[in-house]
Amino acid sequence: MWIGWIEFDVLLGDIHSLKEKRSLVRPLVAELKRRFEVSAAETGFQDQYRRALIGAALVAPDHAHLQQMLDAVERFVAARPEFELLSARQRELHSED
Repeated sequence: MWIGWIEFDVLLGDIHSLKEKRSLVRPLVAELKRRFEVSAAETGFQDQYRRALIGAALVAPDHAHLQQMLDAVERFVAARPEFELLSARQRELHSED
């Protein structure tokens, strides 16, 4: 069994409040969960309205499937015009490690 996670550091566009930030981040997190069947959440910078850390995690039966899913999630977030992807960090762990 493989466990993988990815965390995105994103910069939001013309945002002026935490309420506006939530109106962009919450739908992204919900879409990640729905489309890719991953666990996802805003994981950092909750008190800053122009930055967000968004994490997604999943369990896969083999490494190839895990990598394919993490890459698809990263492409999806990078393609969103309302976010500027500053960085994406991935980690993978085998259950026997």
